[in-house]
Amino acid sequence: MTISDYLINAVFVFVVLRQARERQLDLRSLLVPLLAVAFVAHIYVHSIPTAGNDLVLVAVLAGVGLMLGVLGGFATHIRLDDDGRPMVRVGWVAGALLIGGICARMMFVFAVNNGAEGTIRSFSITHHIGAAAWPVALVSMALLEVTVRLVTVQIRARSMTTAGVPSFPIGAHA
Repeated sequence: MTISDYLINAVFVFVVLRQARERQLDLRSLLVPLLAVAFVAHIYVHSIPTAGNDLVLVAVLAGVGLMLGVLGGFATHIRLDDDGRPMVRVGWVAGALLIGGICARMMFVFAVNNGAEGTIRSFSITHHIGAAAWPVALVSMALLEVTVRLVTVQIRARSMTTAGVPSFPIGAHA
């Protein structure tokens, strides 16, 4: 990993920690993270590898990102303020899922750069996975995790404001 890779991941962790404070759910809270993931995709994804089992790897890690995003979206605390505006806060579970995903990707890259490259290469050869598939798969995981969590939170908040029904996160008590 390069210094810029560490900085990008540090920014994502900072964004997650910043979301631990309750804030109003508005257009900015949707667009800023989406712009960040679009920027990351632009940096790391230049083509979609399709040889061998490349797409299988991308689909599996994208599926992990999808699952983390849905769980994180339902674990995010949402309530309506006195004026009926949705207020959101990333709690412990949602924060742990987001930071866990970031750390898992960082640990994989760290491991590759510090002794596990041969093992990953052998695994990739055995399973017909090209080297270009790994970055795309890891970025796809991150993109889906963030995007699906945002969409899930938006849908939950919208359902609260239109129906007036409380929407409690996983593990929350009424």
